[in-house]
Amino acid sequence: MRVVIAGGHGQIALHLEKLLAQRHDAPVGIVRNPDHEPDLTAAGAETVVLDLEKSDVDAVAKALEGADAAVFSAGAGPGSGEGRKDTVDRGAAVLFADAAQRAGVRRFIQVGSINADKADDPGHDPVFAAYLRAKRAAEEDLKARDLDWTILRPGRLTNASGTGRVRIAEKTGTAEIPREDVAAVLLALLDTPATAGRTLELVSGEDSIADALSRI
Repeated sequence: MRVVIAGGHGQIALHLEKLLAQRHDAPVGIVRNPDHEPDLTAAGAETVVLDLEKSDVDAVAKALEGADAAVFSAGAGPGSGEGRKDTVDRGAAVLFADAAQRAGVRRFIQVGSINADKADDPGHDPVFAAYLRAKRAAEEDLKARDLDWTILRPGRLTNASGTGRVRIAEKTGTAEIPREDVAAVLLALLDTPATAGRTLELVSGEDSIADALSRI
């Protein structure tokens, strides 16, 4: 399986690339900074250097040619302002989905945020609210597309070692989840086409990933 991952140098993406490479699939990571290419190579991934904030749909579609699936795992990251939350967490997601359709890649998995539907709740820091609005807009855009999409909304991300024990449901409540486990669930979603058209929340839990997915 050839899987093109936007945000290929992110921590979740690097875990996913390793998992794909370990089972002899073909991960391809899109990165903005060419200095990040060695990290992807070490994970077993091919690299494509593209800035999704500046690229056009044709350039991104070229990177997606021949792919079996696309995974959007990019984000503006900590320290970025409201403007980049929109241009990356929303704009780059929309561009990547446009490009997937242009390239004929139907399977599309998007990493969202567990509280994307609470962007307008009072009390949010303005930058965090902008992040949630961007994630919500990206989800709404994707849901309107003729793609076999799945949206995965992880809880609070940690760098703890993965346990392989999770809870996956349409609503889970807010809790933590190791990035390593998010990557493992993304891998399982790639192998579970029946999850197309679903928006799923993910936190740590008691079930194995296979059992959790079998229950949704």
